[in-house]
Amino acid sequence: MVQAHSLGFPRIGVHREMKKAVEAYWSGESSREGLEDAGRELRARHWRQQAEAGLDYVPVGDFSWYDHVLDTSVLLGAVPERFSKSARNVDLDTYFRMARGKSSDGAEATPCEMTKWFDTNYHYLVPELHAGMIFEQGSSKLFDETRDAIEQGYHPKPVLVGPLTWLWLGKAKGEDFDKLELLDRLIPAYVRILGRLSEMGAEWVQLDEPILALDLPEEWREGFTRAYNLLVNRGPKVMVAAYYGSLGDNRDLACSVPVDGLHVDGVRGASELEGVAEALPPGTLLSAGVIDGRNVWRADLEQLLARLRDLERVLGSERLWVAPSCSLLHVPVDLAEEHGLDEQLRGWLAFAVQKLDEVALLKRALNEGREPVAKELTVSAAAAGSRRESDRVRRDGVRERLAGLTPAMARRDHPYAERRRHQRTNLRLPELPTTSIGSFPQTAEIRRARREYKAGRLSEADYDAAMKATIAEDVRLQEEIGLDMLVHGEPERPDMVEYFGQQLDGFAFTTNGWVQSYGSRCVRPPVIYGDVNRPEPMTVDWSLYAQSLTDKPMKGMLTGPVTILQWSFVRDDQPRADTARQIALAMRDEVSDLESAGLRAIQVDEPALREGLPLRRADRQDYLDWAVEAFRIATSGVSDATQIHTHMCYAEFNDIIETIAALDADVISVEASRSEMELLEVFRDYEYPNEIGPGVYDIHSPRVPSVEEMVALLEKAEQVIPRDRLWVNPDCGLKTRGWEQVRPALGHMVAAARKMRERQPVS
Repeated sequence: MVQAHSLGFPRIGVHREMKKAVEAYWSGESSREGLEDAGRELRARHWRQQAEAGLDYVPVGDFSWYDHVLDTSVLLGAVPERFSKSARNVDLDTYFRMARGKSSDGAEATPCEMTKWFDTNYHYLVPELHAGMIFEQGSSKLFDETRDAIEQGYHPKPVLVGPLTWLWLGKAKGEDFDKLELLDRLIPAYVRILGRLSEMGAEWVQLDEPILALDLPEEWREGFTRAYNLLVNRGPKVMVAAYYGSLGDNRDLACSVPVDGLHVDGVRGASELEGVAEALPPGTLLSAGVIDGRNVWRADLEQLLARLRDLERVLGSERLWVAPSCSLLHVPVDLAEEHGLDEQLRGWLAFAVQKLDEVALLKRALNEGREPVAKELTVSAAAAGSRRESDRVRRDGVRERLAGLTPAMARRDHPYAERRRHQRTNLRLPELPTTSIGSFPQTAEIRRARREYKAGRLSEADYDAAMKATIAEDVRLQEEIGLDMLVHGEPERPDMVEYFGQQLDGFAFTTNGWVQSYGSRCVRPPVIYGDVNRPEPMTVDWSLYAQSLTDKPMKGMLTGPVTILQWSFVRDDQPRADTARQIALAMRDEVSDLESAGLRAIQVDEPALREGLPLRRADRQDYLDWAVEAFRIATSGVSDATQIHTHMCYAEFNDIIETIAALDADVISVEASRSEMELLEVFRDYEYPNEIGPGVYDIHSPRVPSVEEMVALLEKAEQVIPRDRLWVNPDCGLKTRGWEQVRPALGHMVAAARKMRERQPVS
């Protein structure tokens, strides 16, 4: 019989219960016991939902208080000494210090570096690796949760990051060494984990190895074979899970190791499913991930069922499992919680709970035949047809404008060297100018006003007055602190993508469509279902008001077209490049209107540019070409005197540095403080032509860094970036922090810049 499972379920809870429980614990409003009770309730609910949907195995270990990669690091005892002298029995406060630099007991330490998880908008905590490190159990969390699932009557499938992927994601610290050298030390730790899970009664274990979707060096491919030859027959059956792309040239490698099951991404790697099925050894089963775990569109079940029947003919029903393509971490929890969507659009969507139903329905159709699920298959086909034939997804004016794009629309009038002269006259900034990235704390008062306005208890005029009062206070504080280029603080924006999507045609929004970005940070991505158009200006009034309050230059703040695309659930009925160009044209209009209103600097943020890079090198250039084109379409319609900024954060830029230069932004700000300016090493080899602001203040931690820490970072930066092209700024926007942290940190940042100005530049 065909079986069904999932690779992971959203951990946040349908109403973000995880976020609320964690933040209550951090603030001291809840005890550790209260936090653990909330976790038990969430896990039990999620296991029940998956079992009741018809899944044969429930994942265990997919729940995390912050990040599943960090959970694996702690399980392996990979805990840096600055957090704990002992890697055994790592407690919750130590765990949270690793994640965010501070725990509820007030202890502080520099947190682990954070970056993007493959090509998603999820962030993971980077494992820190040292030559000769020893791996020993540091947590019982996975085992405790497995025991709970068994006691509650479920068939658990413990999930953890596989050894090759964990090492690949890690960063070598201290003396220089090849991190793959640690594999032989790591494998025995995994053997011990598998043995203990077997003793507890776990039949299957899922080891996630998404690096199988990458171009792997030969030594890593050999390491994969070596590791899994040692991990099989150690107790539970082992399923290796590859996702986020096709196996490509790793297909034979993945099919050759003697594991019990192989999961493949049947959405991004749809064309290779049959080839994988034919290449698997006779005793190995295939988990076909045919339901899209990264997007919200309802599946065409009739089409998928035909593909699965072809696989069943190759494998037999006993060797075929059905699943989502990857963990459902990346989609909202339950469409049933959405009451504001129109019925047609709602009929096109499926969230995590609905995707479980789709998986289970495919299993039933394979095992019982089409007749018992004929009604559901008919409804699915009707939804797919409705979306294909709907006239609401196309706008003739948008498509005509897209067809009229010319190369000149993606070029500034003159090169940076000439623009720079005009901008210095226009802006009159000091050496090492200080600025912020954009957003300021979203205070309780701001959130209350937004709730009251949405509920109809606060008029639009009163809401606007409240936001303007906040902007005025933000401007006053920045002038008092001494920043050189100001921002309006964005109090009117709940989210940097949602705010713009709500004012653009072709976007839809949910009420409870939350997904986890990192830790307790949740976002609610828009749904791009149709052609994109900007009916009217979106930010001009707010920016113009802020500029009227100060003589210092005020940045207009926009989100770039690639980031809006990447941080939305994107339509899959046309190339992503076309959608990006549509958004770029809309943002071009906004940039032009801001310049016409008198803004002398405009920031168009693209933190997701690197995130969107395809995992395979062969696919990258096409993406980079249209991503750069989209940014330049959005920003190239202004005069030489207008300074264009952009911002990028939490990604490695080494392999796209030439692309970043090709954006031709006058100033780029980048995250750099957690890595202690390691990110800038790429600029030592590549002479970046324009201006750059490496972050000197880690905004994802509640720590307030000292003036001396920031000066030390700026000294490192100046060794790579000439002072006359160096800016001083935080890593990212400050909306998630409190003013009690932000004000002193920005004050220290300004003081650090002033200290640097007193010193002679590095020659």
